[in-house]
Amino acid sequence: MSGIICLEVCMVSTIEICGGKRLGGETAVQGSKNAVLPVLAATLLNQSESIIHNCPDLADVRTSFRIIEELGGRVYYSGHTAIVNTENVNVTKIPDSLMSSARSSVLFLGAMLSRLRYAEVTRPGGCAIGLRPIDLHIKAFRELGAEIDETGGKLYCSLENFKPGIIDLPFPSVGATENIMLISAVSRGETVITNAACEPEIICLQEFLNEMGADIRGAGSEKIYISGVEKLRKVEYTIISDRIFAATCAAAAACCGGDVLLKNTEPSHMRLMLSMLRDAGCRVSCNDDSVRIRACDRLRGLGKIITAPYPGFPTDMQPQIAVVLGISEGTSTVTESIFENRFKYVGELARMGANFKVESNIAIIGGIENYTGARVNAPDLRAGAALVIAGLAAEGITVVDDIYYIERGYEEFEKKLASLGAVIEKVSTEKEIQKFTLKVS
Repeated sequence: MSGIICLEVCMVSTIEICGGKRLGGETAVQGSKNAVLPVLAATLLNQSESIIHNCPDLADVRTSFRIIEELGGRVYYSGHTAIVNTENVNVTKIPDSLMSSARSSVLFLGAMLSRLRYAEVTRPGGCAIGLRPIDLHIKAFRELGAEIDETGGKLYCSLENFKPGIIDLPFPSVGATENIMLISAVSRGETVITNAACEPEIICLQEFLNEMGADIRGAGSEKIYISGVEKLRKVEYTIISDRIFAATCAAAAACCGGDVLLKNTEPSHMRLMLSMLRDAGCRVSCNDDSVRIRACDRLRGLGKIITAPYPGFPTDMQPQIAVVLGISEGTSTVTESIFENRFKYVGELARMGANFKVESNIAIIGGIENYTGARVNAPDLRAGAALVIAGLAAEGITVVDDIYYIERGYEEFEKKLASLGAVIEKVSTEKEIQKFTLKVS
């Protein structure tokens, strides 16, 4: 018995940073990743054309495009505008390769049940930041009349008779709130979501659906009312700016002693982050659609930070604020209350000299003078961006591997930072990887 090792050549990309450069200038904030993904799922509902402006060019967005096309739709994308035609959507299955590549793929389940009355999918993938079960989605669908059977790793879902009612969420899940809105928008009767998620992206989805002719009220509060309608129409809509992208750039400016103007953003969506940066010693000024961050001296620690559902401090900004605190004076603590594996970046940051100690879901951060450049791996989307920020502030060269995570949520991140004066570039090289070993006798 012998074996044949099969190799495949692929392109592998890294981000390389020469740290210690002060950031300055202005940059526009991209369209919101977390807003556009449920909106793309919602395009299935109008059986017509949807024109979506300010649509960011991201890996997760491209996955949504591919799902729409697999289901029978058509997508044209150019200049941050997506034209989506779902007139001929008739396929009831999403391939596992697409479901496993992005968490947001689960949002198509509600839209497919509403439109096609049947869906066959696997559980979604995404970043490994902790357990993110879709049990709340499934429980809500069943309460609304769906029959769901899980066999062999697949979910077989059917909806013969929609049963409107009150869905009381035990936790304000963003995805579950969005999926309930999607399955209920085109229906009969009124559905009410209590303990709903309150994020700005929920408001964005309500606005998009209502522009198509839906009747939904209450988004942004803990109770959402959905009065089902029979049919939706063609729509043209502009996606809100990405509050997490803006807050990440603000954290970068803070770490690098920068003076950065963020345009095309909504300051109220990142209120807590801006308040923390002020408390740390940054000068922060806001206009209706812009934010300016100025940081000259070494920053101060912030004591205790606890992540929480909106309007609390977002878990998606936890790694970035932790990196800021890592080179601030004094000791701070960050408590992660949402995802149990969100501190996977701490080991990578230790390579750069960080003084972090993790106890259960709490990171105790002792501020050091500066980070030191090192080679690190991005363990997930937001942690990857945080490691880039650390590299910008570090002495020497930092190389960040596994940047495909970063590209799921940040459009041309390295180019945005370079425009602000960072010495940073994306480097792609060919690499042989072992695909499988074929045994022969």
